[in-house]
Amino acid sequence: MNIDIARVLGAVTRSVRNFEKDGKPASAVTLTRLYDTDPEDLWDALTSAKRIPRWFLPVEGELKLGGKYQLKGNAGGTITACTPPEHFAATWEFGGGVSWIDVRVSPERGKARMTLEHTAVIEDHWNQFGPGAVGIGWDLAVTGLELYLSTGAANDHEAAEAWMGTDNGKAFMSESGESWRAAHVESGVDAASAKERSDRTIAFYRGEPPAGVAHPGTGS
Repeated sequence: MNIDIARVLGAVTRSVRNFEKDGKPASAVTLTRLYDTDPEDLWDALTSAKRIPRWFLPVEGELKLGGKYQLKGNAGGTITACTPPEHFAATWEFGGGVSWIDVRVSPERGKARMTLEHTAVIEDHWNQFGPGAVGIGWDLAVTGLELYLSTGAANDHEAAEAWMGTDNGKAFMSESGESWRAAHVESGVDAASAKERSDRTIAFYRGEPPAGVAHPGTGS
């Protein structure tokens, strides 16, 4: 597998927003991109227990308002909003921490746009790794979604894991991390601080962890 990195990463618009949530400093990463399908099909791919594993991960639970879900080996949580075929939101619980996802689908120029926002309270983890800790994972996910929607074939998860260790895969991690670094700076964060955090995160995703630093994994 070889991915056109410039094309797939360039199709995504990224932003970082800093604000207060429940009286605590918080930050949200947002990705938005256009898919060559209609909103109903995109909604179904994002919310169907049968289709989610074809581009992301196997999922269990009740995928409805108030239902609980669990992604295999990853996050779980509770669905807190659901308005088909336009909007859903859920808690994102992983590694003892809780963050929140909000996903919207809208029609645009005969296609469908997905906007995904992932919000977290700012803690030591964020200060160490920044938005790329979830952003790179979501870049991988939305790329997998595009491959699935464009071919109709389920992604080969073993092949995808192997690809992450290739030169093409590592270049993807680096370019994604740099894109999130730029979005972090645009949000008002000091450029040097943003680079330190993105460098740490990119190293982990590339399989090159520096000694003595905890893993940035956040479940995306």
